[in-house]
Amino acid sequence: QVQLVESGGGLVQPGGSLRLSCAASGSIFTFSSMAWYRQVPGKQRELVARIFRVGTMNYADSVKGRFTISRDSAKNTVTLQMNSLKPEDTAAYYCNGHLGVLDSWGQGTQVTVSS
Repeated sequence: QVQLVESGGGLVQPGGSLRLSCAASGSIFTFSSMAWYRQVPGKQRELVARIFRVGTMNYADSVKGRFTISRDSAKNTVTLQMNSLKPEDTAAYYCNGHLGVLDSWGQGTQVTVSS
């Protein structure tokens, strides 16, 4: 099974930027899509951005125009560039790989947006 490991979280001021990376232990094309989700305590995990094997991308309305998902197939990484961060972006961010009924998850990385 392909393992996923996130990195790049931290504390940032409102309006700032962060770049999250997800490193896969195998080919990212093992999955039909890869995505970033986020979760705050007491709420359901929500989809932030997804990139499909064919290259199509989609985003949650709340992050459109601010976040960008990309991939590097040579390095087997998926990246989430987050700009113009807002306090409401504060959450634990999780990398996800999806194939059929199977989902693989990373351990999560915390993003805190605060002055």
